[in-house]
Amino acid sequence: MNYIPIMISGLPGKVAAIMAEAASQDQRFTLVPFSLTGEDITQTQVSVNQTDVTLLKPSEREGKINDILESYPGCICVDYTHPTAVNDNAKFYVTHKIPFVMGTTGGDRQDLENTVNSGSIPAVIAPNMAKQIVGLQAMLEYGANTFPGLFKGFTLQVKESHQQAKADTSGTAKALVACFNQLGTDFNIEHIEKIRDPKVQREDLHVPEEYIGGHGWHTYTLKAPDGSALFELTHNINGRQIYVSGTFDAVVFLKNKIDSNTVERNLFTMIDVLSAGM
Repeated sequence: MNYIPIMISGLPGKVAAIMAEAASQDQRFTLVPFSLTGEDITQTQVSVNQTDVTLLKPSEREGKINDILESYPGCICVDYTHPTAVNDNAKFYVTHKIPFVMGTTGGDRQDLENTVNSGSIPAVIAPNMAKQIVGLQAMLEYGANTFPGLFKGFTLQVKESHQQAKADTSGTAKALVACFNQLGTDFNIEHIEKIRDPKVQREDLHVPEEYIGGHGWHTYTLKAPDGSALFELTHNINGRQIYVSGTFDAVVFLKNKIDSNTVERNLFTMIDVLSAGM
């Protein structure tokens, strides 16, 4: 079996750590013992399932990457870093011709897409790697394209709760708001209620204590102008395991595209991954 070398960027961050641990135990992958990290990270190594992973700061990575790619040909990167690192990391991957899965949200998304489209390597970019949520988004997009204006005149309220460390507004919430606006609402993404206070999460939302540090709870509420009708869509995710399988399916999707020489374009989404039967 040909193992896929996979480098997890973002260690020692929590999501990256979960991805790295899972990759080290997945028979489809070989965990590359290096990880891109932030300039402010003081650690130089982390241990992942008895593998010592060296952390590479932006000031160090240029001097190491060629040796890494030579040692791990066919390497695919999985990026779970920080919103402020999204665009620089993408440019680094494209410059060094490293296919990648961008699980990090935030950053300048148009610049991110332009970077991928101007390069020569494929990437999967999505605001959410959980396949079920991606499927839900696809259904809403279908509805928005098929029945534009269906909820014209309705008001929309959006609440999204994530762990306190999540710096940016949920990319999934932004994507679903775009669908609802096409369906007729007039909602500014700046009005998304972003909940990061653990006290509010415990007492008002009743997020289980063990998931205060890692969850994604979203509620979208549509109300008729006269108050006679209300529609509500909720998706609550506890923990991060649901994102692991989707992310790894995206890695395999890229590998299959590359191996079969069917990379008809550079930029892919999780919708493409689902459509491929992953």
